[in-house]
Amino acid sequence: MRLKGKVAIITGGANGIGRAAVKRFLEEGAKIVIADIQKEAGEELEKSYRNQGYDVFFVPVNVAVKEEVENMVEKAKERYGKIDILINNAGITRDAMLVKMTEEQFNAVIDVNLKGVFYCTQAVAKVMIEQGYGKIINTSSVSGVYGNIGQTNYAAAKAAIVGMTKTWAKELGKKGINVNAVAPGFTKTTMVEKMPEKILNYMESITSLKRLGEPDDIANAYLFLASDESNYITGHILHVDGGIMM
Repeated sequence: MRLKGKVAIITGGANGIGRAAVKRFLEEGAKIVIADIQKEAGEELEKSYRNQGYDVFFVPVNVAVKEEVENMVEKAKERYGKIDILINNAGITRDAMLVKMTEEQFNAVIDVNLKGVFYCTQAVAKVMIEQGYGKIINTSSVSGVYGNIGQTNYAAAKAAIVGMTKTWAKELGKKGINVNAVAPGFTKTTMVEKMPEKILNYMESITSLKRLGEPDDIANAYLFLASDESNYITGHILHVDGGIMM
C-alpha cells in the first residue's frame, strides 16, 4: 500500500498506459481521478472499479483546453480536498514525414502532448504549493530524446517535456514538490500497435530485451516516482525502454 491515502490525477487514464496506471495505483491504496477525453471508456472504468470498492472519480476533459483542465482540477480538489500526485500521461500521435506533415497534424500533437502538460501542471502546482507537497510525473519518450522518423511533432513535444520537467523541478523543489519524467520506449498500446508489423518487429530486434514494453512496465515506473521511495529524486528522466537506445 505504497500510496495509501494519496490522491492522484491520471490524465489519459481510460486506456493504454494510463489505464494500467489507474489499476496499479488503486491496488497501492490511492484515490484516483481519471481525466480523459474518452467519456464512454472513462465512465465504464469508473463504474467497474467502484463496484470493486475502490475510490475512483472520472472527469471528462480535453487537456488541450485550459478551462476544461482548470475545471477538472477544481472538481478533484472539491471531492478529495487535496491532490498529491499528477501523472501527465495523455498523448496522441499524428505521424507524417516532415515535407508531408500538415499544420493541423503538427498543432494537434503540440496542443495535447505539450500544452496539455503545461495546463495540467500549472493548475495542479498551485494546489500542491498550498499543500507544501506533491509529486508530478510527466511522460516524455525515447522519440523526444533521440528523435524518430515521421514524428517531428511528437518528438518536438516530448523533447520539450524534458526541458519543462527540469525547469519545474528547479522552480518547485523548494515548495516540497518533486517533478520527474518517464521516457517510455515502444510499448504495446493501441497507438503503437497501429504501426506496420515490419516496423514493430524491427523495434523488437534492436531492443536489448527483445520485446516491446507492456503498459504495466510504464505504470510501475510511475508508481515508483509517485511513492515515498523516490522522495530524494527530482528533475530526473527515467528511461523505461528495454535498452532500445544503448
